[in-house]
Amino acid sequence: MVESVNVAIIYYSSTGTIHALAKAAAEGAEKAGATVRLRKVAETAPPEAINANPAWAQHVQESADVEEVVHDDLAWADAVLFGTPTRYGNPASQLRAFIDTTGPLWFQGKLADKVYSAFTASNTAHGGRESTILALSNTFYHWGGIIVPPGYTDPIQFQTGTPYGTSTGAGTPSDEVLQAIGYQARRVAETAAALKAGRAASS
Repeated sequence: MVESVNVAIIYYSSTGTIHALAKAAAEGAEKAGATVRLRKVAETAPPEAINANPAWAQHVQESADVEEVVHDDLAWADAVLFGTPTRYGNPASQLRAFIDTTGPLWFQGKLADKVYSAFTASNTAHGGRESTILALSNTFYHWGGIIVPPGYTDPIQFQTGTPYGTSTGAGTPSDEVLQAIGYQARRVAETAAALKAGRAASS
């Protein structure tokens, strides 16, 4: 069991797929013993764009009770999992908009030495999932983060087919994908706990 480790799940979801993965990640980290904050980023798309897609408009209403992320959630966390749909092989602009406000935390060194991981979804099987996760990793490098991917470290990864981070198509994630993101979150929490314990022992 993981003891006294804080995990933030920070995500953007338009129609609900990433939201479902984020909830499963939160459950996985909690089962490992972590204290978890589930946070969405602010919606920046104009209302006319949202309302033009019924599934998008519905998800905005259904997720209204999820707290929006603030800088304190990053500062508080020992580990962070970021979730985003892929947009032309990159993270969604809504998530990027939040990340682009974190300069003050980065400058103070408050984002360094934390564990980071990422997950994504796209409409098509080859719609840029891996490049989206790799693009997020560029941010983690700048922060001085410790990137923990799922790798092929559990049999479920051979079913979902991605060592970079959990990914899936649009719609309701399969049971295998939900198991994969749960495993990824547990791995992140356990790694963060081991690092925290090691640092405490050496101080």
